[in-house]
Amino acid sequence: MKPKLLYYTAAVSLLLFACTTSPKEEAQEQPKPRVIVTCDPELDDNNSLIRFLLFSTDFEVEGLIYASSRFHWKGDGKGTTQYIPNREYSSEERDLGPQTSWRWAEGERFIDDLVEAYESVYPNLKVHNPNYPAPEVLKSKIYVGNVEFEGDISHDTPGSDRIKEILLDDDPRPVFIQIWGGPSTASRALKSLEEEYKDSPEWESIKAKVSAKAKFCLSGMQDLSYEEYVQPNWPEVESIMLNAGVTSLGYGAKRAVAGTKDTIYFSPAWTLENVKSKGVFGEHYRVWGDGRQMAPGDFTDYFGEKGYSADELREMGYWVWTPPQPEGNFISEGDTPMFLNLIGNGLRAHESQEYGGWAGRRKELTEEEKAAGYTAPYAMRRVKDEVLPNFLPAIQNNFAARLHWSVTPEYENANHEPVIEGPLEMNVAAGSTVDLDIAVSDPDNDEVSTSWKQYKVGSYKGDVSFANATEAATSVSIPADANSGDTIHLVLTATDNQEIPMTSYHRIILTIN
Repeated sequence: MKPKLLYYTAAVSLLLFACTTSPKEEAQEQPKPRVIVTCDPELDDNNSLIRFLLFSTDFEVEGLIYASSRFHWKGDGKGTTQYIPNREYSSEERDLGPQTSWRWAEGERFIDDLVEAYESVYPNLKVHNPNYPAPEVLKSKIYVGNVEFEGDISHDTPGSDRIKEILLDDDPRPVFIQIWGGPSTASRALKSLEEEYKDSPEWESIKAKVSAKAKFCLSGMQDLSYEEYVQPNWPEVESIMLNAGVTSLGYGAKRAVAGTKDTIYFSPAWTLENVKSKGVFGEHYRVWGDGRQMAPGDFTDYFGEKGYSADELREMGYWVWTPPQPEGNFISEGDTPMFLNLIGNGLRAHESQEYGGWAGRRKELTEEEKAAGYTAPYAMRRVKDEVLPNFLPAIQNNFAARLHWSVTPEYENANHEPVIEGPLEMNVAAGSTVDLDIAVSDPDNDEVSTSWKQYKVGSYKGDVSFANATEAATSVSIPADANSGDTIHLVLTATDNQEIPMTSYHRIILTIN
């Protein structure tokens, strides 16, 4: 079992798009976010990694690292045991005593398997987007981290050394460390830095540099190393929870959309047509009733079984912690929200976590919300968001379209995102009418529907008025009561008319001058 709390790192600022004073000025191209993935062999890490590789066009991938967690650890192969209370093997219902390893398959290589799957479809993928990284580049970024025991940060590993190397390099951009399992590998990188440099004259500058670069994208607290080591010793390292408009893709995703039309995206029919039938990536994607297990004899992984009730599964020896679902149903991608806001879809959510994107956004809580239990950083509850739209259809459809790329060698036989061009920032006057000179095109010559929306994440909370909110090139009226320095966020959504539509966005930030 691996329930996930949703955390996300706040990006201080990447190299910002060029500010513009005129809508006709060109914006500079922004570098891709630097990303390191650490993950354990949980099935949702597997599924999230498939999506991550399909969107690797949008990242500078610096590492793909095997990690441990409270749910999965390899052991040292020497018979050394570990026992921590309140774990799957040490619960009141089932205390199995000290363990030499936990839910780690012999010869575990799921990262290698998925990168090899990527290699086999790379010729197709690069037809549809030339920015896919070469397979040999991704292979060179695979490392083994601190996998032997839960939370062990006592020694360096190739994975922790890789994180350390990236944090020390001369590139000042943030490094988004995806922590889909336990944080021990990333925590060890910081501890190793402290051990090596603490008594040197460079320590304070190195600590400041690393603290500014390291962005912990924590998918829950799956070992204690972050709380016990990173927080007290590296307080400036950012790790901030998204608590509003959060997209649910974890084990409870289908329950989260129960009673809505979005249940289709987790259904057996949609998953079969758009995921499982799509070549090698579809074969590797875990769904209910697929006959597979994370590790032999794993009593928490009954997802591969089909046709049994919860009681029957318990009689078979399984620990049933979530109700069984129909064969072919979506199971989980609980770690995917860790990188959704890094995708270059035009929402610019990585620039500031208050902006909001596919994963959600960070919101200042009211006193009533705090009293109701919506407290950072460990709350399970999420604030209902009136700012962000429902992104789930776009998230799933863009994923499905890219899966189709992987099995389609001809460009003309697949769908591709609309292209939006226009300014990213403008200085405007209160009380003025501003032309939004935006051009939308589609590489497949599809019809594209467009709509403008004000995302009230800027400092100005009043309403603006669009001359025509369904036209890309339109004008907007700026209220006279906006103050100098106020910011207004306008987002254009563009969706094509294919059966599996693809969506792009364009965010313009207006500053009252």
